[in-house]
Amino acid sequence: MAFDFPLRKIIHVDMDAFYASVEQLDNPELKGKPLAVGGGSKRGVVSAASYEARKFGVRSAMSGFLAKKRCPDLIFVKPRFDRYKEISQQIRTIFYEYTDLVEPLSLDEAYLDVTHNKKGNPSASLIAEEVRAKILEKVGLTASAGISINKFIAKVASDYNKPNGQKTVPPEDVLDFLENLDIRKFYGVGKVTAERMYQLGIFTGKDLKEKSIEFLTDHFGKSGRFYHNVVRGIHLSEVKPNRIAKSVGAERTFSDNLTSEVFMLEKLLNIAVELEKRLKRYDVSGKTVTLKIKYSNFTTQTRSKTIPYYISDKSLILDTAKELLYQEKLKNSVRLLGISLSNLNTDRDKKKENQTEQKQHFSVQLKFDF
Repeated sequence: MAFDFPLRKIIHVDMDAFYASVEQLDNPELKGKPLAVGGGSKRGVVSAASYEARKFGVRSAMSGFLAKKRCPDLIFVKPRFDRYKEISQQIRTIFYEYTDLVEPLSLDEAYLDVTHNKKGNPSASLIAEEVRAKILEKVGLTASAGISINKFIAKVASDYNKPNGQKTVPPEDVLDFLENLDIRKFYGVGKVTAERMYQLGIFTGKDLKEKSIEFLTDHFGKSGRFYHNVVRGIHLSEVKPNRIAKSVGAERTFSDNLTSEVFMLEKLLNIAVELEKRLKRYDVSGKTVTLKIKYSNFTTQTRSKTIPYYISDKSLILDTAKELLYQEKLKNSVRLLGISLSNLNTDRDKKKENQTEQKQHFSVQLKFDF
């Protein structure tokens, strides 16, 4: 079998229940117990759940009330993001022992391109095993990994043998692996899209592959081309060590609903202060300010304004957010406010992904070692 596009050796490393695992690492009394990070307040939302809690159906983004209902013995702990970032940095240091082509997706997951690696090891599977073993030895946490010819398949594969496992999909197995995959397992196919695909008779990768690109774009727009390509093993996106953020934001959920704009001004100031810190951390500024308002009935509204110059100062951000707040009357009491900045100055230097892709095509036979 040969592919007429560049093949790489990509590893996707995904930490197992990262936030909850860090809490159990730092407090041994929590080990083996159902644990939720966040979600402990009246309006709290679960940020992460231990595997012990997941057995009861507790999941991230679930309300603390529902989580407690599903698991009465659930233990809530406050998130400690500084600690999670500290551990995440230790893990990334291990990644860089093998390659400089590391693309973090979040604190707990990253892509590694080990096609040409610092160890001179031709086997991406063995490198993944080494990386996971070093994380366990040096940090004390378990990780799972997916290994394959591109980022998409590696991402899907990393979830295959969780927790504390790995899955390799070598070139000769790629098409069979994708055809037999439940459509819900395709990275990029969410719950709503999966339901639409079910209605169209698409339940597996094989079903998806039988649909023409015209059919898929008619029903799913631009995403249709993506689905058409990935089910054929085509995903040319390179591992980008310096991922360019499209926006930077901060938001807050309130214990009690806010009923007047006057009560929201202090909250917006605190959010603007946090946003300024994040912008400085990433050394970016932007032109478009977006105010996010989530009402007590859980509907969400956004209001945006683009100004003719780049800003990152909390005062300028707050002035624009205030203007957006008073732009129109509130529809209900408010449970969450957020401010984000987009149209960043990083976009000036951003090149289209298609222009950065390797244009040469070559065939790689089964001897491509994984």
